[in-house]
Amino acid sequence: MTAAPPVSPPVPLSRNRDYRLLWGSQALSEFGFHTALIAFPLLVLALTGSGAASGLVMGTIAAAQMVAGLPAGVLVDAYDRKAIMLGCEAAQAVSAISLVAAVWAGAATVWHMVVVAAVFGASAALFEPAESASLPALVADEHLPTAVAMNTARASMGQLAGTATGGFLFAVGRFVPFLVDAVTHTLSFVALLFVRLPRRERSAAGVGPLGREALAGLRWVWRERRIRVTVVCAVVLNLFFSAFYLVVIVLAESRGVPSGEVGVMAAMLGVGGVAGALLAPVLHRRLGPYGGIIAVFWALAVLAPVTVLMDSGYLIGVLFALMALFPPTANTAIMTDQLLRTPDELRGRLTSTLVLACGAAGAAGPALGGSLAQALPGDRAILLCSAGMAAAAVLATVSPTLRTLSRRHEAGRPAD
Repeated sequence: MTAAPPVSPPVPLSRNRDYRLLWGSQALSEFGFHTALIAFPLLVLALTGSGAASGLVMGTIAAAQMVAGLPAGVLVDAYDRKAIMLGCEAAQAVSAISLVAAVWAGAATVWHMVVVAAVFGASAALFEPAESASLPALVADEHLPTAVAMNTARASMGQLAGTATGGFLFAVGRFVPFLVDAVTHTLSFVALLFVRLPRRERSAAGVGPLGREALAGLRWVWRERRIRVTVVCAVVLNLFFSAFYLVVIVLAESRGVPSGEVGVMAAMLGVGGVAGALLAPVLHRRLGPYGGIIAVFWALAVLAPVTVLMDSGYLIGVLFALMALFPPTANTAIMTDQLLRTPDELRGRLTSTLVLACGAAGAAGPALGGSLAQALPGDRAILLCSAGMAAAAVLATVSPTLRTLSRRHEAGRPAD
């Protein structure tokens, strides 16, 4: 009787050529994106002096991401994902180069910037689900949590580094941040060419109307109880934290906290996010999926009301950093479980649905926070947001659906 050949162990991420190429290309791309993002309002103000025009350009990026969100998931599930990612990088590089040329020639207009912003937003909406849906094809299942966590760390580092660099580069020359953006997207495009992404089998039935296909994806997400519950958890957390964040800023300014300290507060949130993303693989292994998700809720519920007692922007910044430590671990748990549980032909729509839902909550949160700050004293508004997070923490803790994530973690496979 012939013995079966030994099964080769999966390639670790440190030696996974294709994942490293994808990760490195997007580290460049995200740095360039955020470099241009911080320069957009500076350029509009320098050319027009209009805050409204600046808001129009910045709002276009968010609006394009929202509008393109659900159709993006359908396209990612229907067509070649590597080709979509390459197209996104090429579109952003070309649009950034067009803006560099216009600024250099003194011919830049607000409407040109609106078009470039729309390209940026739509490309981001397409690229994210394409990359997320491709991860299970590039890395082994046991390495997926680490890959998700490393992608989160990459995004946080890109945002911090790009935002910090963009303002400096704009001072060097108005076109320079956009030139850097064009170069990074071009380099990213070249790197992506060498990523070996396995070909997917195309459905013989073809692609139906975008609206019908998008609704089919939404219905599938809603029918899957564990996915539905984790999406609701992410939406509730984004809503209350976004509201809380704005209220804290308003309260800090009303108490005379210097603007420099307010900036430190915001920066510390990013620093905590980077540290949390780097710690996420370790915390995910130690806490498990259920523990990682619950830790986020209780960290926010316990730390948020403490800000009422603080007048120092630096101390609030420390609290912000602590609050930001656990969300990457929860994101790792949620995304890993959902990607492994979702059929490949629906992974693009899964990611776009989650991004769209969390984006809507992130947009509604500041509106809620602004209303609370206007209707109530700042400390009461903070306590109200904290009460919402605490109620959500209790519900998440007792949720039998979330507890099944731990059983999956212990068994090493998706639970039924």
